Amino acid sequence: MTTAVENRTATAVPTASLPREVTNLQRLRQVLLAMVIGLRQMLVGYWLVMVVAFLAGGIVIQVVTGTVEHSVWDYGTQSPKYFSMAIGITITPAYFALLVAQGVTRRMMSVAASIYLIGAAAATALLWVVVYQIEHLLYSWQDWPQTFTNTHLFTSTSQVGLIFAEFFLLILSHEVAGWLLGITFARFGFWRGVLLLPVSLLPAAATEFLLVAQWLAAALTGAGYHRPPLAVGVPSVLVVSALGLYVGYLLLRPMALKPAKG
Repeated sequence: MTTAVENRTATAVPTASLPREVTNLQRLRQVLLAMVIGLRQMLVGYWLVMVVAFLAGGIVIQVVTGTVEHSVWDYGTQSPKYFSMAIGITITPAYFALLVAQGVTRRMMSVAASIYLIGAAAATALLWVVVYQIEHLLYSWQDWPQTFTNTHLFTSTSQVGLIFAEFFLLILSHEVAGWLLGITFARFGFWRGVLLLPVSLLPAAATEFLLVAQWLAAALTGAGYHRPPLAVGVPSVLVVSALGLYVGYLLLRPMALKPAKG
């Protein structure tokens, strides 16, 4: 009789190897925490390099050379997109085998990765907003012109909402493209990963055409292409990014663990 009860209990609990008090929400928090801690040095290190070395160093160089004519921070507007793509690429090879081997489902990993990427995009966009404001105060104090070298959705640092929206959307879409790149190369290998590049890069490419901001703006405008209204572009970018995250999950779901080498 005792054996029968134990068998029914084991059948009813698919994750019997875990303590019974561990819920899916708690496990999701642990997975997300692992990503935050594991990628913290990479992300925070990048922020520090940009603020300390790029901004401070750039201002010092302009002051020494007597050429303070542009926003130093605006020269770095391309950087967060491509760095964030590297963050997206890193997640799958760094965490897939480790987490799945510990009993974390592919779906839960996808959810945790999505939350992490959205949070990292929001934090990096917020950093850009804050530093633009700090630079504005410094330039106003010294009576320096804070002109922008790139085309943006905003024309002034007072347009905080547009600054955040531009960087958040561009960063998120490039993170999603990186997420797809990491999955396709890990699952299908190098050559098929290369063949799938157009699909993987689609979220980033679509966002560039929907927002027409930063360094590609001049080329697109010169070719006669004009940005759609923001009321169309912003929701479209969010939809494309969400679809990219979901496609990443679909690609990850049947992905098998590779045997250890050696």
